[in-house]
Amino acid sequence: MKGFSEKFSDFPDYIIGITKEIWEDRGLATLHHYYAPDIPVRSPSSIVIGNKGVIAATMATLAEFPDRRLLGEDVIWSGTPEEGMLSSHRILSTATHAGNGVYGAATGKKLQYRIIADCHAINNQINDEWLIRDQGAIVRQMGWDPKQYAVDLIEKEGGPEHCSAPFHPRMDQEGPYKGRGNDNVWGQKYADVLNRIMGADLGVIPAEYDRAVTGFYPGGHELLSTDGVDKFWIGLRSSFPSAEFKIEHQIGREDPMMPPRAAIRWSLTGKHEGWGDFGKPTGAEVHVMGISHVEFGPWGIRREYTLFDETAIWKQIAMHTG
Repeated sequence: MKGFSEKFSDFPDYIIGITKEIWEDRGLATLHHYYAPDIPVRSPSSIVIGNKGVIAATMATLAEFPDRRLLGEDVIWSGTPEEGMLSSHRILSTATHAGNGVYGAATGKKLQYRIIADCHAINNQINDEWLIRDQGAIVRQMGWDPKQYAVDLIEKEGGPEHCSAPFHPRMDQEGPYKGRGNDNVWGQKYADVLNRIMGADLGVIPAEYDRAVTGFYPGGHELLSTDGVDKFWIGLRSSFPSAEFKIEHQIGREDPMMPPRAAIRWSLTGKHEGWGDFGKPTGAEVHVMGISHVEFGPWGIRREYTLFDETAIWKQIAMHTG
C-alpha cells in the first residue's frame, strides 16, 4: 500500500476503515485529507465538486439519522497503489429517522438500504467518486411512492424550470481517474451477460444465472430465481427500449475465501418511449446511472446486486411532462 497509511492492511481495509471512521466514529474532519479539495462526486441526483460539499452533506445526514451505520458487504477493486486504485464498495446501511431534515420532521422510522460507491484513491486520498444510494428503498420505508416523491421534490424546488436537474453526462466534470477497470475474465463474462440482456437476448438469463440466484434490486426488492432476474431487467429495458446502454467501468476479481466477483458501472441514456416499470411512455430524455455487483458459483451467477435511483428517473420524466 505504497503512499497509504500503514494502519491499513490492504485497499479494502482502507475503504471500509475510512468509511467507519468518517460516519460512525464521527471523524468528519478527516474528510479534509481523505477527500481531495476539488473531488467530483457524481450521484443520480446531482454532481458536487469539492470536499466541503461532501462534509456539509455528511453533517446534514447525521443530524437527521444520528445512528446511521454503514456495513461494508464487499469491496471489488482494480489498479495499484502506485497508479491509483478504484474501489466499488457495496454497503448495507441502517438508520433511524430521529432528526428533522430533508425527509421532513423526525418520524422515528427505521431504514435499511444499500449504497454502492465507486471511488478512486491514490496517496491515501479519494479524488474521484460515483455514488448510488437506493433512494427508492428509503422513500418507500418512509411511506412514500417514489414517483410522487419526485413530483413533490420538483414543486419544493420551484417547479420544472427551476429545480435542480438530475445528473446527465452533459453536466459531468472530468476528474483525475481515466481508467476503465481491468480485463479479468469474470468482469468480461458479466459485461457480456449485461450486453446480451440489453440487446433483448433474455435467453442469456437461464443460461448464465444459477436457478437459485437471488437478485437484490432498487427499491429494496429481493427477487428469486431466473424469472425474478428476467422480471427486473425487462422492466427497466422495456421503459427505455432504444436508449444507449454503455458499460462505463468494469472489474473482475478472484480473492481468497471469496467467490469470483464482478463490478460494473453502466448507463442507459435515451428516451422514455416504452411501457415498463416507469409507466406510460412520455418521450422524456432520461439518463440512468447504474452499478451492478455479481458473485459467481458453480452453476452461474449466484447473487446479483444492482442499484439505480428510481426517484432521479421519475424526476427526469416529471420535469419533461410538467
